[in-house]
Amino acid sequence: MAINKAPPTGLWAVVPAAGQGSRFGAELPKQYLKLNGKAVIEHSLDALLGCCEILGVAVAVKADDPIFAELAFAAHPRVRRVVGGAERAESVELALASLSEAQDDDWVLVHDAARPCLSERDIQMLLAKGRAHPVGALLAAPVVDTMKRATEQSEVAETVDRQVLWRALTPQLFRYGALRDALKYCREQGLPVTDEASAMEHCGLQPLLVQGSHRNIKITYPDDLLIAEVFLAGANND
Repeated sequence: MAINKAPPTGLWAVVPAAGQGSRFGAELPKQYLKLNGKAVIEHSLDALLGCCEILGVAVAVKADDPIFAELAFAAHPRVRRVVGGAERAESVELALASLSEAQDDDWVLVHDAARPCLSERDIQMLLAKGRAHPVGALLAAPVVDTMKRATEQSEVAETVDRQVLWRALTPQLFRYGALRDALKYCREQGLPVTDEASAMEHCGLQPLLVQGSHRNIKITYPDDLLIAEVFLAGANND
C-alpha cells in the first residue's frame, strides 16, 4: 500500500537592511561598512547562503538605496531585493510578502544584516532545535554581567537577577505563516516589536532560547568592527 508522505517544509531567510544605524555615527549605513575587505552585510549573507537548505533570501533595503545593487550578492540566484519599511518589523513583513512561493508551514530565518560573525554551527544548531519546537526558536546568549535597574536620575534602583536573563541574537526561526500573522497582529494592535520573538510573544507564544556563540555580535558602535575583525580572523584559522 502506498504511503502518502507530507511534503517537506521549505526553509527561507529574511534580512532586514533598511536601517541607517544612527548609533554608529558613520556616513554609510553600518551594513555597508567595510570589514575584512567586504561589506558587513556580505559576511552576513555569506553565512546564510552557505546553508544549502535555504531556498531564497529576501533582503529588505531602503527604496533609494544605491549601494546594495553594486554588491556581488545582489545578482545571486537565491537573493532577492525588497523595498523595506521605516521600522524593522515593517521590513520583515514586506520581505515575507515577497516570498510568494513560501507555504505557511515553511520555516523562515530572520537575521540582522549587521551580524557578520554568524557561524555554520550556530545555524545548524538553531535549525535542529528550532524545528523540533512547536513555536520556533532564536539564538541567544545568557547575560554574564551584573545587571542594574536604574532610576530616572540614573542611580541604581536595584540589582537584577541575571540567572533568568538572556540577550536575544539572530537568526530567529519561525514558521512562515505564524510569523507573518504575528507581525500583522502587532501592527494592527500598535504593539512594539523589537525582534521577531517579541511578535510571537505578543500572541501568547513562547519561543525556545538556543544558546549561540558570543562571537555573533551586532555591529552597533565603531569598536564593534574591530572586534568582528578578530572574530572573523579566528574563524578563518579554525
